[in-house]
Amino acid sequence: MHVYDFNKTIKGWAEDDRPREKLLLKGKAALSDAELVAILIGSGSKNQTAVELAQEILQSVGNKLNELGKLTISDLVKFKGIGEAKAISIAAALELGLRKKEETIHEKKKIGSSKDVFDQFYKSMSDLPHEEFWILLLNRANKIITKICISRGGVSGTVTDIRLIFKHAIENLASGIILCHNHPSGNLKPSDADLKITKQCAETGRVMDIPVLDHIIVSETGFFSFADEGII
Repeated sequence: MHVYDFNKTIKGWAEDDRPREKLLLKGKAALSDAELVAILIGSGSKNQTAVELAQEILQSVGNKLNELGKLTISDLVKFKGIGEAKAISIAAALELGLRKKEETIHEKKKIGSSKDVFDQFYKSMSDLPHEEFWILLLNRANKIITKICISRGGVSGTVTDIRLIFKHAIENLASGIILCHNHPSGNLKPSDADLKITKQCAETGRVMDIPVLDHIIVSETGFFSFADEGII
């Protein structure tokens, strides 16, 4: 009869050595790459703990996460103790990490002109059949913290809540705001409603010390900048 070696499982370790418990006690930064991969794996094989199996996988790619991310499901299941489900978990986690990295690079772009703002929104807004109102939140270095859709409307307009704009700005510790919306008609001339909401946001921003730096209108033919035109 096979005698199960309880000490080879995560539950059998001292609490300080268990990856899950260690993450809870000390935070995710305290874990090694192998321990993080071990959490994804969940359990090892008959002769290896999850951490030992993770170490084996990492050693096969020179302990480089970028190389680990290149392994296919077929590559991963070649390791004893890694089935398809575990391989998929590893691949999915690494893909999320890659997307987070790409998103961070994108979001930390510095805004130096109205054209930079236009470039942030053109692909997603220029050919929309309806209006959308977005905000770009910046830090003190004019780098993007995030961009948020405030509202979506019809062909001729959308309702914008100033309280919601500044709620997001405060929650994200923004030092500046840039407003942006599109005109499906292609007409870049600001409407009376556009002028009104810009004025109201600018006044609120001055009171709250979160300045509204610009308001960009986007269409498939180009853009209009309130700052460039001296309106804001």
